[in-house]
Amino acid sequence: MQTEINKVELRNLRIEDYKELKNSMMEAYSELENSYWKERDIQKLLSIFPEGQLVIVVDDKVVGSALSLIVDEDTANKKHNYAEITGNNTFSTHDPLGDVLYGIDVFIHPKYRGLRLGRRLYDTRKELCEQLNLKAIVFAGRIPNYTKHHKEISPKIYIDKVRQKEIYDPVLSFQLSNDFHVIKVMQNYLEGDKNSKEYAVLLEWNNIYYDKSPKLINIRKTVIRIGLVQWQMRPLANLEALFEQSEFFIDVVSGYGSDFALFPELFIAPLMADYNHLSEADAIREIANYSEPIRKKFLEFAISYNINIITGSMPHLENGVLYNVGYLCKRDGTFEIYTKIHITPNEVQYWGMKGGSEIKTFDTDCGKIGIMICYDVEFPELSRLMSDQGMEILFVPFLTDTQNGYTRVKLCAQARAIENECYVAIAGCVGNLPKVNNMDIQYAQTAVFTPSDFAFPSNGVKAEATPNTEMTLIVDVDLDLLKKLHEHGSVRILKDRRHDLYQIKKLK
Repeated sequence: MQTEINKVELRNLRIEDYKELKNSMMEAYSELENSYWKERDIQKLLSIFPEGQLVIVVDDKVVGSALSLIVDEDTANKKHNYAEITGNNTFSTHDPLGDVLYGIDVFIHPKYRGLRLGRRLYDTRKELCEQLNLKAIVFAGRIPNYTKHHKEISPKIYIDKVRQKEIYDPVLSFQLSNDFHVIKVMQNYLEGDKNSKEYAVLLEWNNIYYDKSPKLINIRKTVIRIGLVQWQMRPLANLEALFEQSEFFIDVVSGYGSDFALFPELFIAPLMADYNHLSEADAIREIANYSEPIRKKFLEFAISYNINIITGSMPHLENGVLYNVGYLCKRDGTFEIYTKIHITPNEVQYWGMKGGSEIKTFDTDCGKIGIMICYDVEFPELSRLMSDQGMEILFVPFLTDTQNGYTRVKLCAQARAIENECYVAIAGCVGNLPKVNNMDIQYAQTAVFTPSDFAFPSNGVKAEATPNTEMTLIVDVDLDLLKKLHEHGSVRILKDRRHDLYQIKKLK
């Protein structure tokens, strides 16, 4: 990462942000003169279309923005320049009854590029377009690298070469990779844009959910995409090798638009090979030293790839006590820790592990989730307490050596999905580690389980990976189906409990 950051927030622009907005714009457009909006312009935008003005805030500093208007389709598609489409910065062209979201600016401070923050702004614009039931997003993008080629090729040929990846353009290449398509070339678009030779490319993204008939669009995200990693145990030379393999999978599942990435329990076990000369208890305490560096690195991945990462689990020493813990690394730059509560006899005998004592759920930008490590899913009380707190998705990183052990995890996870009317996602490790004591064989089949009713698969299995094969599993789950199930299911397990006869409660 170019800049170490702790927290990322995407929100609507406020007038109090103006000073930082101006400074970041000046840095982003350093090659252009007077490359920032006046405060009165921002005040005007906020007064006519506040929901269309977005900012990225990193550690309480505005580092990027996306500004928009609504115009009618004819205005967006006919020949125009920047001054005309913005009404000479009066924004008189904004039409609340229009059908196109027109982007008038997107930028990221140079020090914060490479973190995919621009992609977040584009994705949020798309969501806004869907929520407002607009036909499309249209804007004219600069082509700043054209200055290197303008003597040899026309803008049209330049655009074709960028599309075919023969030429890289920092603006156009990014926009094409975000599902925008070229409509036309605009000449004399932005006065003073010497690098683009004052050319621009009119681009469009179509809203496939657009409906001509007026209707309300549910602004809450209900379909959540989960990326599960079925991890192959393999020798790892060092911690960097672990990060390299992990980033590969994070890149893959985030590339498919996943909201969560789930890694298995103790997937870092190959690092114990360097300590195979020690006892099992001493070896695992050695790799417990990696838990903090892993947390920091995965938090960087969560920010950079715009995905919530559940780090499976790893040994962790706290005041001399060994725990089995994992981290929920959120894409806003914050994190939370979870601890395995029930420790298996094997973990006690060989490693001297202790169980945690906190039962909780986690609030995320995709709803409330629970996380339980392997053996914990075999105790129904835990998930019932989480369900009472509003849990909608239960994540279970696991590690099992035999098919018998896996069967216990699988069947109990399916039971948790049915009895708590929630989704349960499990992810495990596969393969062999011949040079790591007590971690030699693994058996797993990663899966997502559902309740059992008409809206869900008849066998309660949303998706399954191939057993004992390294792969990813990418699955969509619909949270609205759970709401319908709670109220209108064939059976209503959560509502029909006999609280007059029995209750489950935490003792502390």
